[in-house]
Amino acid sequence: MDASTLIWLFSLHTFLLLLHRSHCKTLTTINPSLALYDGDILISDNKNFALGFFSPGNSTRRFVGTWYNKVSERTVFWVANIDRPINDTSGVLSIDSHGDLVLHCCSNGSSPLWSTNVRTTVSDNATTAQLQDTGNLILLQRPSNRVLWQSFDYPTDTMSPFMKLGLDWRTGKDRFLTSWKSKDDPGPGNFTYRFDPTGYPQIFLYKNAAPLWRTGPWTGLRWSGLFGMSSNYIFNFSFVNDHEEVSFSYWMRNASIFSRLVIEPSCTIQRSTWHTRDGRWNELWSSPVEDCDYYMACGPNSNCNPYNAEQFRCTCLPGFEPRSPADWFLRDGSGGCIRSPGASTCRSGEGFVKVALVKVPETSRAYVDMDLSLKECEQECLKNCSCTAYTSADERNGGFGCLAWYGDLLDIRTFSNIGQDLYIRVDAASLAHLTEKNGSPGKWLIGVIVSAGVILVLLIVLFIMKKRHRRTRPSATTSAAHYWVDESRNVQDLKYDSRTSDLPFFDLNTIATATNNFSFINKLGPGGFGSVYKGVLDDGKEIAVKRLSKSSGQGIEEFKNEVTLIARLQHRNLVKILGCCIQEDEKMLIYEYLPNKSLDSFLFDEDKKALLDWRKRFAIASGIARGILYLHQDSRLRIIHRDLKTSNVLLDDSMNPKISDFGMARICRGDQIQGNTRRVVGT
Repeated sequence: MDASTLIWLFSLHTFLLLLHRSHCKTLTTINPSLALYDGDILISDNKNFALGFFSPGNSTRRFVGTWYNKVSERTVFWVANIDRPINDTSGVLSIDSHGDLVLHCCSNGSSPLWSTNVRTTVSDNATTAQLQDTGNLILLQRPSNRVLWQSFDYPTDTMSPFMKLGLDWRTGKDRFLTSWKSKDDPGPGNFTYRFDPTGYPQIFLYKNAAPLWRTGPWTGLRWSGLFGMSSNYIFNFSFVNDHEEVSFSYWMRNASIFSRLVIEPSCTIQRSTWHTRDGRWNELWSSPVEDCDYYMACGPNSNCNPYNAEQFRCTCLPGFEPRSPADWFLRDGSGGCIRSPGASTCRSGEGFVKVALVKVPETSRAYVDMDLSLKECEQECLKNCSCTAYTSADERNGGFGCLAWYGDLLDIRTFSNIGQDLYIRVDAASLAHLTEKNGSPGKWLIGVIVSAGVILVLLIVLFIMKKRHRRTRPSATTSAAHYWVDESRNVQDLKYDSRTSDLPFFDLNTIATATNNFSFINKLGPGGFGSVYKGVLDDGKEIAVKRLSKSSGQGIEEFKNEVTLIARLQHRNLVKILGCCIQEDEKMLIYEYLPNKSLDSFLFDEDKKALLDWRKRFAIASGIARGILYLHQDSRLRIIHRDLKTSNVLLDDSMNPKISDFGMARICRGDQIQGNTRRVVGT
């Protein structure tokens, strides 16, 4: 082909392109009679955003996407047909006969390359598509203006203002970012940026599903591991974590500023704003950048400190030492650290040491209680030997809420001027050494002497009490139900009671071990006169422990009544009692554990009540009726429950109902058909 022919072809192509451009339109809506062709533009009312066909980078393939209309450097932040490109300019975006927004490769194309796939039931298919002033492409049902579909529910590589990332528990929708394959290909790349909702929620950057970097948990002001968020003078943030959703969004305080959060094909998360005068995007922050940014850079129970210029960046947390000293010497910290040999951190004088200005450990196995203060958090953590660290869950107003870890502490790093205070559990020797190192030796010595004196006095008192107790207390193997509390003397002496001789005895230490020393993590909820805890015995059997409150003078009669009655009742619709514990000032009942908790947790929960169809409701009602019939007519004792309510009906793993809480119950004679009571009780 000679040069003149090439020039002629080029001129013809230019003419056709100009002819095509001359017919381009600017639209505000797409409707069944008005489609968007390649070259047309759908524009938002405020003219800030536009949608149309484009070719990324050096590619000639065509995609439908949304970009910033007032930004001179075309920046696409959403793409429809990410993995179904068009090879020419014949693309058409239109509304089909089902009311769907669809993309065809030509005006009379058969199967669409992309579709909203909502398939409306409106007879006249009155749907329209428009671009909102936020850049969100929506499909509306007319005339109600109900949103049938929106592009913000299907983000690609960019998070824009008012867009949500996270999970909607009601619909099951998971909104997350996915990187492009390259600047020339918006197809799904290797990196995703999405919520991990387990434990206490945080956002991870994944590479092929493997964690690469994480934000840390939300502190009320920022993500724990994002130092760039401390400069939030141009942003407002929203974090939601409830029964409906876990999500994060942001918006600009000045609507004229364009800002975006994008996951680059090179595996970094980058926050930038558009600078009109310079005509470019200015980077505010990006991660990961430093070695310490990467997930588990230093292994478990260690801290990565990039500011240790002359030392190894990995350091073991207080009370820990390298798992492999040889690897540590060679500057390989991937093996992490282990508790120092011989260290005891369970009821052996242990305490907590503060590590300041850190991104707190990975929270997928952490526990949070927003009702506790930092001091209460320390006390609860100290009671549970498995608790390894704690901090405030929320930084606002001086800090509140309790965030606690159990097991290894993963992915901690130090910041220079921001970060949270993390309190690490250490043994008594490490605590004394670090206290002496960081404080006054004289005060520490006085504290040790005073503590030793107190411990000595306590040991003497305990020895005397135990010696007395051995003279009066029966063998631990004897059934504890043979004995009872003498209320008239207001002491915890035990008297024989033959009515409850079938009830086994549990030792207090056994119950304390099973419930992690009555940890708040094991707490199932409040009972009538105390709290109920979940426990696991040494043989793996799950139990529920009803613990009478020590601070309440109420409940002793009810406790006695329940032991007397329920131990002698055997029916599939009555909760089964396994034993009791009456020791020192503790009074507890041990029941079988029922995983589905109480009936009210289903009936009064908008999501759970949908699980109870009429067949299941009838089965539950029938089971309750059978249990009541047994109590009133078929049991050895005629019993009136007097406190029957949905919270006292428990459900096993097969949703079979079991009546519980016989503290208010009353025994009647076999021939008795009525009775009187001296006080108002029950429901």
